[in-house]
Formats: sequence, structure tokens, C-alpha cells
Amino acid sequence: LMNMGELQEAKPLLEEVLRGSRETLGDHHPNTLGSINDMAGLLMNMGELQEAKPLLEEVLRGSRETLGDHHPNTLGSINDMAGLLMN
Repeated sequence: LMNMGELQEAKPLLEEVLRGSRETLGDHHPNTLGSINDMAGLLMNMGELQEAKPLLEEVLRGSRETLGDHHPNTLGSINDMAGLLMN
């Protein structure tokens, strides 16, 4: 739906996935961090940068703690945060 431009329709679905991931896997599981990152990406695409920032901060913090500073996912999170800050 995000690729189709149906951002409003995608948002409750991503919220459901994120809620389920947090409850089932925990906040720092790589799949949960991916779901948080997806929600942040949706918010950025919707122009809601201030709402996306704390989510990207959470992903970066969780990736550093769980995967380490040099893991590809952590590096991707750093890149995502830099992209947000450049906007």
C-alpha cells in the first residue's frame, strides 16, 4: 500500500504489526526494530517528520544495543536518521 501511495490505508496496518511485534517479540527484537523503522518511513513519506524522529531514535538505540555499532542494520539506522535530519 505504501508503494501504491495509499499511506493513510497503510498506517493502521503498520500500527497493528508494530503492536503485535512489541507484544510477541519485545522492543529490541530485530523484527520489531524493522517494524518501527517501517512506521517511521511511513511517517516521513506523510511529511510527519517530528513524529518519525523518536521512532528512528528508538530503532538506532535498539540496533546499537542488540546488534552492535557495525552491524549492517545499525548502519542502515544511522543512515535513516541522517536522512531525516537532512530534511
